[in-house]
Amino acid sequence: MEEPQRRIRAAHSESTITVYQAYSPEIGLPAVRDGRFPAAWKRDRMTWIKPSFLWVMYRCGWATKPGQETVLAVEIARDGFEWALRNACLSRYVRGLHPDLSAWRRELKRSPARVQWDPERDPRLRPLPCRSLQLGLSGEAVRRYADEWLVSVRDVTPLAREIHALVTSGDLDAASGLLPKETPYPTQGELLTHLHA
Repeated sequence: MEEPQRRIRAAHSESTITVYQAYSPEIGLPAVRDGRFPAAWKRDRMTWIKPSFLWVMYRCGWATKPGQETVLAVEIARDGFEWALRNACLSRYVRGLHPDLSAWRRELKRSPARVQWDPERDPRLRPLPCRSLQLGLSGEAVRRYADEWLVSVRDVTPLAREIHALVTSGDLDAASGLLPKETPYPTQGELLTHLHA
């Protein structure tokens, strides 16, 4: 069966989904220790969550980029994640999907979440033809994420470094074997119809 160009792939259970974020140690380590984001974490800024481990590795350079040295696996409630999808707007204007540019701008301004589809990555972080979800949360969605949806926070930086070392040494099979198991997320079709452009 052919892989759809846009699909949410994630580690998930019946009630939770795991998303990834990379932070400085000053944010990431207290979040792991306390199981919640520290006071220094900015609630008034948009925060982007990503279900794809390899996309986050691409973004943070295997936890080497300044301010992104700590990679968190954040387990959140699926009903919260799906609330964000239902209340999301695409991060870019798409002719034919939106009535016009100003209608999209109005929707973007009032939406507490935004969806962006970026090329998925292989273990060498090369782009693949399929795309992975990035979900931006702001306002009400940020508060719900931090205070209601959050189930657990794990530090997966050591895993990132171990996989990176295997990729660097050319042992892609071993590296792939350590990757989190991400499978298609069973969303309702109507949940994503307005987010697939």
